[in-house]
Amino acid sequence: MTIGSEVVDKAMAAHEASRHMAIASTELKNAALAAIAQALEERTPAILAANAVDMDHAKENGMPAAMQDRLMLTKQRIADMAEGVRQVISLPDPVAVSLKDWVRPNGLEIQKITVPLGVIAMIYESRPNVTVDAAALCIKSGNACVLRGGSESIHSNIALCQVIQFGMEKAGLPKTAVELIENTDRALVKELLSQRRYIDVAIPRGSAGLIQMVVNTALVPVIETGSGVCHVYVDAAADLDMAVRIIENAKVSRPSTCNSMETLLIHESVLEPLLAKLVPVMKERHVEMRGDTAVCDKNHDIAAAVEADWSTEYNALIMSIKKVASLDEALDHINRYGTHHSETIVTEDDAAARRFLREVDAAAVYVNASTRFTDGFEFGFGAEIGISTQKLHVRGPMGLEALVSFKYMIKGQGQIRC
Repeated sequence: MTIGSEVVDKAMAAHEASRHMAIASTELKNAALAAIAQALEERTPAILAANAVDMDHAKENGMPAAMQDRLMLTKQRIADMAEGVRQVISLPDPVAVSLKDWVRPNGLEIQKITVPLGVIAMIYESRPNVTVDAAALCIKSGNACVLRGGSESIHSNIALCQVIQFGMEKAGLPKTAVELIENTDRALVKELLSQRRYIDVAIPRGSAGLIQMVVNTALVPVIETGSGVCHVYVDAAADLDMAVRIIENAKVSRPSTCNSMETLLIHESVLEPLLAKLVPVMKERHVEMRGDTAVCDKNHDIAAAVEADWSTEYNALIMSIKKVASLDEALDHINRYGTHHSETIVTEDDAAARRFLREVDAAAVYVNASTRFTDGFEFGFGAEIGISTQKLHVRGPMGLEALVSFKYMIKGQGQIRC
């Protein structure tokens, strides 16, 4: 097989299948999703066996522990995938929804109606659950998709794609509506991103390096999903016990995800008491802490931070800590170093909370809650295809409504334009 032939063949097949998906009924799409959810449960042993091969290779190649956590499947994680698919079934069909209709003075009847995007190319790393999440959302929204996961998860992705295609065929939909590029040669990614005839949009999901590579090289439109340099700002008026709980959850619950906290900003008036409460908790959870001079002077268990720390997405049990003199300084820092993903303020001051919500430029802005909630499942979307950090055409967790566009349908009675 020559480089690129698998890409062209599968992109072409997905493009052809997209015509059938665009007009598939809600009942047919839901039947496919139900069959996929059931097959995930029934084929759990085979999926786990395939994932075990990937995990063995990951350990042999020295993959960091946080990335191994992203890669690893368990019986519960597969059950969660199936539940996510079933939640998508319960969501309204976003296709053929009338957004607006009106009649012009000349009698033309115009209707604006939602339609699928077409063929979505998903480029992602490590996390095999993305295979299922992306496919489920594309199926329900009447799209086809071409999936390209990383080489580290290839055996898991092949097993999952087989389940998905089985469910599609069982429901009577074309299995080629969900295609997986199985050749792991990196050259095929650029080949996929050049298929303007067959691919309507590309969505990268993974490291900052992967995302920038896709953005910089794609010849098809790209929805940029983000690296997450997420911040928690503890205000002068914060409940410090609440702050510790939020910080611990935002950093520790799953540090490999893009919605985990990387930098903690602390108002100078609560720096010492907060560190006294927080540092023992973080040490117990094996978090490496790096701070500015003021922070290090208050606690010698904290290493010195360097400039690069403020813009680094660690994806690991590492956090940077900085003292700020005011809410204004916190806002300046976030708007300089943030990646427009998720930011939170811990405060009992309503005015400070309102300013933070209004002035922070991010997809998700929180008051007194963990950044870890930026997630399609947590937002009630069933699943997500990614978290967009750009402003066009969508932003934040991308569920079904993010995967449709619209067209105008016009009815006349013989009108001609003068």
